[in-house]
Amino acid sequence: MILAGDIGGTKTNLALYELVDNKLITLTQHQFVSAEFISLLDVIIEFEKMASMPEIHAACFGIAGPVIDGCCRTTNLPWEITTSALSKHLGIDTIRLLNDLEATAYGMLYLKEEEFFHLNPTSQQVDGNRAVIAAGTGLGEAMLLYDGKTYYPVGSEGGHCDFAPLSQQQDELLQWMRKRYPKHVSYERILSGPGIYALYEFLHESGFASQPKSMMEISEDEDKSAMVSRCALDDNDPLCMEALRLFVEIYGAEAGNLALKSMSLGGVYIGGGIAPKILSVMKNGNFMNSFVRKGRFEELLLSMDVKIALNPETALLGAAHFAADTLIIFE
Repeated sequence: MILAGDIGGTKTNLALYELVDNKLITLTQHQFVSAEFISLLDVIIEFEKMASMPEIHAACFGIAGPVIDGCCRTTNLPWEITTSALSKHLGIDTIRLLNDLEATAYGMLYLKEEEFFHLNPTSQQVDGNRAVIAAGTGLGEAMLLYDGKTYYPVGSEGGHCDFAPLSQQQDELLQWMRKRYPKHVSYERILSGPGIYALYEFLHESGFASQPKSMMEISEDEDKSAMVSRCALDDNDPLCMEALRLFVEIYGAEAGNLALKSMSLGGVYIGGGIAPKILSVMKNGNFMNSFVRKGRFEELLLSMDVKIALNPETALLGAAHFAADTLIIFE
């Protein structure tokens, strides 16, 4: 039996799997609101009450935060997660913690072709490193390093690298963001759920267009970024549409940066919850135009496979398969 988890700042997904003939069978799965719990261990205890847990043989958790020596202090939650505490509770040693983007990257290898949307249909299929970038509650980046036979997930905190503007409008955005974050403006401040609303505020304060009625009447407890997306996609509001256009433009540029840094000739995966929700904007050309705009390396980037993962449980799937592979190795 395998316990797998995808732990994010907004929600935590846990699932129980059975490994039969080296294939995973899902037995039960539940989603929890992360902020309602004080630790991952408390979530697991609640899951155990709901799932009538059998004996667990291996476990793996993808976590939004850096994993160092079996310990992770989550980036967007006040949680500290350790393999030692989880091992003590579950009574097993075969426990692995992965950065959430490591888990997402690993999960990409197990998605079916129909679970992707291709942004670059003229790409060339090449065996090689692959890059993974995912905007959601935050911005995650990872790589799948290829040794000629196998892919190995490698996490990073690349989403916290310095934002680099590519146009006069983005120059002005950086100056505006520096007033809020004078010490450091990262890509995550823009390429995330909260980042969409930040772009909206920047454009409104810059006088781009007037606010739609829906945004002026939104309550404090509503998701402002989600409302920006709805006003853009459903109502074609000019201010909200420009916020998404700018978001996608910057998203494409940073995806291209990651592709160059990892030499991802094998392709680029786009994960996270935002891209599938704004698919019509992602596929209109702005993302790819920005992705390939790298001077002398434009032709190289034009050859890369770039696709959006449509399965919202990719990270959970990756954690489960990583645990299964760990169990097979130990056996």
